[in-house]
Amino acid sequence: MLLEGKKILIMGIRNKWSIAFGIAKSAYENGAKLIFTYMGEENKDKIEELISEFKGSKAYVLNGASEDEVVKEAFTKIKEENGKIDGIVHAVAHANTEDLHHDFIFTSKEGFAHACDVSSYSFVLAARMAKELDMLNEKASLVTLTYHGSTKVIDNYNVMGVAKAALESSVRYLAENLGKEGMRVNAVSAGPIKTLSAKGIKDFSSVLTVIEEKAPLHQNVTTIQVGNVATFLLSSMSDSITGQVVYADNGYNIMGI
Repeated sequence: MLLEGKKILIMGIRNKWSIAFGIAKSAYENGAKLIFTYMGEENKDKIEELISEFKGSKAYVLNGASEDEVVKEAFTKIKEENGKIDGIVHAVAHANTEDLHHDFIFTSKEGFAHACDVSSYSFVLAARMAKELDMLNEKASLVTLTYHGSTKVIDNYNVMGVAKAALESSVRYLAENLGKEGMRVNAVSAGPIKTLSAKGIKDFSSVLTVIEEKAPLHQNVTTIQVGNVATFLLSSMSDSITGQVVYADNGYNIMGI
């Protein structure tokens, strides 16, 4: 098993349809001990039930993944109760609904800052805080989630595409910084999946249809498939890979039309 004996922190678990859950399932089946963060104390019972199939896992509330002191407090507690960890999966992103439903040119200053803060800076913060708290084991691997809309114009993706572009650039700079200590940083660019977050994108179902028509493998990707790619990046099997955006989209990104 690729992650036997490894402790992996997954940030942003929400429900069984999320990409984070697919990653958790793959990592667990490959031997990992899982630690989760989630938003909203009121969701505690729901999250505990959700992760109950991952025996021995723990969950911690994190209300503000882009707020320095909030993350420091949560990470300090996680380290105190679990010791050092071997990997972090960052599955945190958000943009205001109105900024996804109107033309990008109408994005507000607040909406622009919010999307970048939550979707991009939160990953930088997680990496920095984990390093400052000496939370990461030798050869630790950090993985975040991005999307094709970071490099191409996707209808109704708008400011989230800008935030994901910032996230991907952050991956490269973090890879250089943490590479000095033998740690790796990568992103998985997943194809479109029917998640709760995707419901905020207008006409999302039409995107799924296009993938089935145009992608070389003529099918949409699943959360488990994306999870398997993340597991690979978290494992020593990918120990020469860092600073990369790895596409898990059945090849759609290579198509010109």
